[in-house]
Order: sequence, then structure tokens, then C-alpha cells
Amino acid sequence: MATTLAKHCDTPPFADHKDLHSVIDATELGDVPFFSVQYSGERPEVVPPWMDDEFEVWYRDPRAMAHNILANPTYKNEIDYVPFREYDVLDNMRQWKDFMSGDWAWQQASKLERKQRRTTKDPETHGSALVPIILGSDKTTVSVGTGDNKYYPLYAFIGNVRNNVWRAHCDALVIIGFLAISKTDKMHSKDDVFRMFRCQLFHSSLSAILSSLKPIMTKYEVVRCGDGHFRCVIYSLGPYIADYEEQLVLSCIVRHWCPNGGVYRSREHNDFLIEELSADILWDEYGLVGDLVLLSFDLLHQIIKNAFKDHLVDWVAKYLKAVHRTRRSEEIMSDIDRRIAAVASFSSLRRFPQGRDFKQWTGDDSKALMKVFLPAIKGHIPQDMVHAFRALLEFCYLVRRNVVTEDTLTQIQDALHRFHHYRKIFDIIVPTFSLPHQHSMTHYVDMIRLFGVLNGLCSSITESKHIKAVKEPWRWSSRHNALGQMLVTNQRLDKLAVSHVDFDVRGMLTGTILSTQTVAALAQEVAVPELPILLQYFLFFQLNPDDTRDPEAIPAVNLPRHKGKLQVFNSAAATFYAPSDPSGMQGLEVARVICFFSFFYGWEEVYPCALIQWFEKIGDCPNEDTGMWMVTPSFHEDGSRNLAVIHIETVFRAAHLIPIYGSEYIPHSLKFYDSLDTFRSFYVNKYADHHAFEIVS
Repeated sequence: MATTLAKHCDTPPFADHKDLHSVIDATELGDVPFFSVQYSGERPEVVPPWMDDEFEVWYRDPRAMAHNILANPTYKNEIDYVPFREYDVLDNMRQWKDFMSGDWAWQQASKLERKQRRTTKDPETHGSALVPIILGSDKTTVSVGTGDNKYYPLYAFIGNVRNNVWRAHCDALVIIGFLAISKTDKMHSKDDVFRMFRCQLFHSSLSAILSSLKPIMTKYEVVRCGDGHFRCVIYSLGPYIADYEEQLVLSCIVRHWCPNGGVYRSREHNDFLIEELSADILWDEYGLVGDLVLLSFDLLHQIIKNAFKDHLVDWVAKYLKAVHRTRRSEEIMSDIDRRIAAVASFSSLRRFPQGRDFKQWTGDDSKALMKVFLPAIKGHIPQDMVHAFRALLEFCYLVRRNVVTEDTLTQIQDALHRFHHYRKIFDIIVPTFSLPHQHSMTHYVDMIRLFGVLNGLCSSITESKHIKAVKEPWRWSSRHNALGQMLVTNQRLDKLAVSHVDFDVRGMLTGTILSTQTVAALAQEVAVPELPILLQYFLFFQLNPDDTRDPEAIPAVNLPRHKGKLQVFNSAAATFYAPSDPSGMQGLEVARVICFFSFFYGWEEVYPCALIQWFEKIGDCPNEDTGMWMVTPSFHEDGSRNLAVIHIETVFRAAHLIPIYGSEYIPHSLKFYDSLDTFRSFYVNKYADHHAFEIVS
């Protein structure tokens, strides 16, 4: 940087990294206190080593976190200060979207209202806004090669911020601490005393971290909000985001029980203890807490990683081996891997160059496999198995919708019923279906009614934060007593995020990437010699939108000509806004984009365009087995491609095409970037993302 600025007789804004850090630290933000926890119970004659260990817990004030989010002007139009129930104006049907549209927030606000009526002489909560504090935690490993370093980050956000903010602004989710990970040697790891201490350590740490919120749960405080207004707020602990292992610790139950209170295995013993014993005895002798624990659904671990990846995908391999024996089953699985590897690339879709056969799976890997697995296995497994996969995928995409209506809940129940029906085909290889992760699917409808749609409450939100909040700060630390350094780094990142918002408002982060070419040069580059006439057709219908003639029937003298240059966009970013009433594939056409460009015509009007090849639908409805529409490239009678230039505003969204492989093996040499040119029929992948699922189902 200094060399670049020298020729302008300028100096760098910072002398060194210390100067940079001092400027960032000058922004006011809370300190990073920490406390240590040590076992204080009875000691046996031979004291286990863990009883002498100290467990440090680092944290930030969650109350200050809530203040910062409420005061952030970026979210001023994306916050709901009161619970609400939303109904469709056409059919008066209830629908759920953001957290504050759920029944839990409504019930909490009703309790506050009843309290106001009982205490009219001292209305401490009168007119207060409910601010639910939602927590989430998940252990993560930062480095296996240097001693299996694990950390236990604790995240928090407020339920008032709408779900679309979580998907677009990761800064709305804040890391507020690192919990202690209790460890001991193998000889003592299964002792009842150690297990109870581990649960107590977890709950005691949360209690200490959240202590600053307790006074504001019964008496309001006044805070400044992002819209410039001051409001009275009262905090309340909302649902906790955790995977199944953490749900066991949170709810103080044993493995294979249902944390959400369903009758999956009998919990009369726990209920009896909670009813008969005092809270102190429950805590000290049984490690139980009597209060209700709110646990959110966990689509990532319960359904995507376990029900789909660890269950159904693995069951397919076991089924093929049981039916076809080892050699034949390996040939089929190898072809399935080649089919997965041959899938064309798509925005935000992870590729599998070697198929699905690798050891270290992440949540993103499992989600990506869901999007391409169904077409790859069709033709190699029985129809009922295909239907079981389809039912599970449709269940996942239905519960992930941005807006869920009563009709959607009915569809979710139908998909769940079909999944349980077709799942029976795996009976020959699965001895029992007593699986807590699959059982959790039965609670999703009730949880949506309570907390709104799944997009706002899922462990994928916290896992996506691990890289920026845990792994990268650890790499930047000295690796010695790294926890404190990592939280300081997170504080600095938060301050830089605020600066980024300010720079964006000032227009300091704008720019473009394009090149300029003549029409003839672009036609040669993309191998479309008819581009000039296609451009003339496009201009004619832009200037004469009511003309319904066939383009080829228009006299050449009537076609306008563009003699200037084109601005060709070598890269493009698409922003998709989900429609409130998706039209479905009946109102849409599929096309393959060759290039994007724009041009001025008449020195006034700018036309952003796309050169495309049309595709035709195969049939009038989706494929019965996969539930996906099928298309094929469109050609003229003389065999030439059916090309056109279209206005960019007519492009609804990106579409992902997966080849229809059939039952034959595909060549080993086929590359993914040749798929669209090699095959002649394709599925329109409705599982590419949840928007696509809503539109092309």
C-alpha cells in the first residue's frame, strides 16, 4: 500500500497493525470478562483429576448485544416489536413467517398483558416490547492436526429481527462467549458424578452469562432503536438452538428420549422426580432442572445429516449390497458417483468431483448431496425407494419455506406420511426404525406453529458462523491461551462491520465489471453468427410490443439496426425475491444463457439483455417418481438451435438442470462442464434451493 501511495505523495492511513488495532479498539464496546468454574461437591478418597481442574468460561454481556442489534439502523425496517398473527387477505388462512408470528411470542406477550392488569398500581411492564433472546451453541474443531483443538462457542440473537436478515446479514447473529469443555480420562469419563457435573457446568455457565438479563425480565428498560425512537423493552428467553447431543444436556434426559416432550420413550421417572423433589435436590443429586426448556427444531442435524445422509443414503448402499452382492453393488455405486460428479455446476451448489464417497462430511456437503442425489439413483433402485427419498426431500423443502400456511402444514404431514409408508422397503436391512432424529419430524408442525418458519431457527445458522467467529480468529491468534484473543478479534470484526455499513451508505463500495465489443465481435466469440438479426428482432418487439407477427415474417427494412457497441458483462450476480404467489412451471419457460450484455439505443434507452437458447418441456406435468419437470433443448426444423435475445427483466430466476441418466452407466471420461452439451433431456432441479422448490413443484 505504501508503494502505491508514494507516487501520489500520500501516506498510509495506519503505521502498522498495532495502529490499525488501536483505531478499531477506540470504538466503544463492552469488555471481555471471564470466570472460572471448579467442582465443589463431595470428594472420594481417590480424587479424579477433573475435580481439581478449573474450567474457564469467556463471555460478553448479552444485554449489550441486544442493545447493539436494536440500535443498528440497518435493521430498522426489519424488526417486529410486537407479536402478530398473519392471515391471507384472500382466503383468511393463517400463515407463519418470522419468529414474532408464532404462537409462543403471542403467548409471552399475553402473559405480560395479564400481569399489567393485575398490577395497575405499579405497571412495570406497561406498553413494553417483548425482546426474545435466542441462544445457540455447537462444539467445533479448529485443528485436528495440532491436538484436536475444540471450542464451544455460544451465539445469541433477538427474535424480533426478521428471518430474511439472518440469511443476508450474518452480523445479526453475535458470538457472546465460549463455554467450557469438561474433559477427563477414559477411566472416569462414564462416572455418574462426572456426567452430572458436566450438565451442571453447562447450566451454571449459561446462568452466569445471562445474569445481566434477569432484572429486565420483570421490569422494563428504555433502549434506543435503529429508527431513532426510544422504547421500553422486556427480555425473555426464547428457544435454544442445539443439535441432539446438546438437547440431551439441556433437557437433562438420556439418549434415545425425545427432548421435545413427545412420548418416544417413557419419562415418567423424570416427571415423578420433578414433581416430588425440591429444586435443590433435583439439581445436586440428579442434575435435573424442573423448568421447561424451549428447544427449537434442528433440520441440519436431525434431517439433513442424519435422516438423509446417515440413514437413507447409507441404506441404499446396504440394500444394493444385500441384493446384488459386493461386486455388482460396487459397480452400481460407482456409477451413482459418476452421475453425481457429472452434474453441471450451479450458483451456490457444491460439486462432488469424486462422487459422494469421502470421509469428512460437513453440513454443506449433506445439503448439496440432497440437491442432486435423487436423479442419480433413479434407475438403480426400486421405485418405492425413490418415492421414500422424494417424500423426505419434499418434507425438508416444505418446512424450509419462507412462508408456511395451513395448506403447507397439511402438505408437510402428507410428505411425512408418505415417507413413513415408503420407508418400509428398507425393512430387509434396517432392524428397527427407533431413530430419534426421524422421530423428531413428527414435531415439526407444532414447532412451526410455536416459533414461525424454520429459516429463523436452525443450527445451520450457528454452524455457518463458525468460520468467521471461531476458526479464522483461532488461526490469527498466537495459539497460546487463544480464547481471549478470539473474542477480542470478534469484537474488532463487529466494529469493522459497522464501518462497512457506513462506507456502503456513502457510496464507497460501488463498481462494475464489463467489457465493450461490437456486435460482430461478440457473435464470433460466442459462435452465434445470427446474433445481429436476433438483436434486430429484439429491438423491433421492444419498440413495437403489440405486434404479434412471427419475427421471420417482418420485412428486413422494418427491422431497426444497432450500429454501436455492446457492453458485455463477464460476471453477473442475481438477487432473487420470492414471489408471494408462485406461478409454477405452467407459466415459465426454461432457457440456457449464452451471455449477458447491454447497449444504448437512440442515446437514451439502455437495454440489458441475455442471449439464450430455448428449452422445451417434456410432457404437461412433472415426472411421477422424482416430482421434477423434464425439459429438452429446442431446435428449428433445419437442426439449428432455437436462439433469442431477451430483456433481462423477463428472467425470473436461475434454473439448475440435471441430466436424465436412465438405467445405463455413464462414461468414466464425462466431465461436469460437458453435461449440458452431452445429454438431450434434463430434470429441472426443484431441490436446488427452497425458492426453486416453491416455484417448480
